[in-house]
Amino acid sequence: MAIRAVVWDVDDTLFDYTTADREGLRAHLAAEGLLDGYGTAEQALALWREITEAQWARFAAGEVDYVTQRRDRTRIFLGRDLTDTEADDWFGRYLAHYEAAWALFPDVLPVLDALAASHRHAVLSNSSLPVQDRKLRVLGVRDRFETLLCAAELGVSKPEAAAFLAACDALGLAPHEVAYVGDHPEIDGRGAADAGLLSVWIDRGGTRATLDPPAGPRRIATLAELPALLAPDTRFGAPSSFG
Repeated sequence: MAIRAVVWDVDDTLFDYTTADREGLRAHLAAEGLLDGYGTAEQALALWREITEAQWARFAAGEVDYVTQRRDRTRIFLGRDLTDTEADDWFGRYLAHYEAAWALFPDVLPVLDALAASHRHAVLSNSSLPVQDRKLRVLGVRDRFETLLCAAELGVSKPEAAAFLAACDALGLAPHEVAYVGDHPEIDGRGAADAGLLSVWIDRGGTRATLDPPAGPRRIATLAELPALLAPDTRFGAPSSFG
């Protein structure tokens, strides 16, 4: 059966999160006079990303709420016993620098335009609804998506099948009528495939080309490949730049 809708991940799929996070933290630490305290900017960024991933895993597992994981990220990174207000204020100043670096990937608008008439579009993110709704509005694409679902409100996160099936239910479509596009080979790629969707793993620039792709998802290097992949009768045979 033909694919009728595309459900999208946001961070590092539509939105260049890695670049914004890197440039935002670098600018924030410089403004706070903290950059030298971490050895090099690269070491500071590596520590921030490690802490972020660990705290995000706690949030995804339901151990803490969204705000608590942000506060804990700040406290651990700074190595300080901050009050909630102090942690919120520090993170808020970081957000100002981070948001100044927000941008879509250059292949996003062309593919959304190309698929606008042929497919419905929605978002499923492991973030929170206020965060991703605002982000998509600032980036000028919120109206491209009829449904926006996030783990914080759903109570379940990717790669759990229930998260992907909730997106299908919101669209009123069966899983085999829906494609999911995301940047993480396991959380997005395998998760969507195991839930019965057409799973598309966007591996920009082949940064993970040396990895064996997980069973299930199709791997593409650019969203320009997506329209051909979604064409009828190409679920198992569409070409990819990875061969």
